Amino acid sequence: MNSKFAVAFLAGAVACGAMAEGSGWAYNPGEGLSYNEDPVVKAEFGLSLDSKYMTYGCVDGKDPILTPSAKITFADWMYFGLESIFDVTKGNGKRGGYGNRAGEWTTLDAIVGVSHGFELNDDLTLNVDANYIYEYIRRYHSDMGDTQYLNLEIGLEGLLIEPTLAIERDLMADDGTYVNFSLAHTFDLVGEGEDAVLTFTPSIGQGFGDKHRTRGYELARDHGGLMDTTIMGEFEYTLSDNVTLGAYLAYSDYWFDSRLRDGAREYNSAWGNNSSYDNSWNIYGGVSVTVAF
Repeated sequence: MNSKFAVAFLAGAVACGAMAEGSGWAYNPGEGLSYNEDPVVKAEFGLSLDSKYMTYGCVDGKDPILTPSAKITFADWMYFGLESIFDVTKGNGKRGGYGNRAGEWTTLDAIVGVSHGFELNDDLTLNVDANYIYEYIRRYHSDMGDTQYLNLEIGLEGLLIEPTLAIERDLMADDGTYVNFSLAHTFDLVGEGEDAVLTFTPSIGQGFGDKHRTRGYELARDHGGLMDTTIMGEFEYTLSDNVTLGAYLAYSDYWFDSRLRDGAREYNSAWGNNSSYDNSWNIYGGVSVTVAF
């Protein structure tokens, strides 16, 4: 080995050893890379399978969908993400008017956002997430259905009943606004606190849409109001430090506004020729896996 190269190699090895032992750099599975215990970068990959394609408590696809996603977060503040929806069967595309795309992707979301948890005291954390999404809709007969969203989500963690407020603003498709307020509580089934291996979280959420959102979703012509009420139960199982499995079952309906309830019935009825789709309520569920690095 060349003597100069050997010296450089040994110097590099010593420098790397010093970084690993004394520089403050550390890597923990599921928590990412940190420096002096401050987060630097973390990556997550997810895959979910849903029994139906649901939006605002309405059926956008009666057959299952597969959703892969990826996200990278810097300094526990800024993140970038990608998410895509794949049809599992040909039914969604045929009924939805965009052809047979069984096993093929239909939408692609590019996401950039800021998210952080602010510790208000030893037990209470304020979680804030603000993001921008560009949603690319795969073309069919040159139709362009892309849209953009601005989202804000605020939640309190550490209370007996944890509230979350989510606001979605559509910038292209219908210029509408959708708001959802939910309440949830997490039960530790196996383990406790940060060491919980299996948890169960029941929740109830209520959506509201302005007249632009309800018109864009063909629920009413010039009438906004209370939209979907959703009751959900979610299980989460920590398989290892960086692998989490999830499952959920949900029920949604338009309880509080008869005009929007009628609109939801008509919207859902397009997915079938029998009475099973001619209603405003739906029961659906799904499973997921998340791998964090």
